[in-house]
Amino acid sequence: MSFKSVNDILGDLEVQAKLQQQPFQSVLKYWAEVAGAIVANHSRPLSIQRHVLWVATSSAAWAQNLTFQRQHLLLKLNQKLPDPLDPLVDIRFSTAGWQPPKDKESSRQTVSSSQHPSYLSDGMRISRDGKPTTKNAHAAFGHWAELMQARSQGLPLCPQCRCPTPPGELLRWQVCSVCAARKF
Repeated sequence: MSFKSVNDILGDLEVQAKLQQQPFQSVLKYWAEVAGAIVANHSRPLSIQRHVLWVATSSAAWAQNLTFQRQHLLLKLNQKLPDPLDPLVDIRFSTAGWQPPKDKESSRQTVSSSQHPSYLSDGMRISRDGKPTTKNAHAAFGHWAELMQARSQGLPLCPQCRCPTPPGELLRWQVCSVCAARKF
């Protein structure tokens, strides 16, 4: 029985780790080419465990659709892998582990609180205990009514009730949301 040095054992472990990572790195490299650009945007290989490739998908519908195509994807991937003697045997698709790409998250538009419809401008201050600083409810309502009137100056009018209406409501229902709710 011969003993190996710690350096020899660590070297062997590094070689084994590189050999195990090599197929997965190849899968990552060729995934978009094999699956296609649209599929690659909605799926992401996670790992290879016991010759099974685990792929995260953006939705259950994508997971089901890709499950039907897995034999075709498996054939194309195995042709691209560096070791033909060690092929993948299956691909499993799941929404578990899905995270949207970072660049898409950063491109989302953020709306400041002052642009939100319920925002009250600096004319209405809130005290530390959470209550408005206006003297009474009538003054607070008057302030809110003036603010809403100023905001609705440039809005188109509902053809039914003639109230100022956001353009999105007119595009969707051809009337304001109140009139649309009355129809239902």
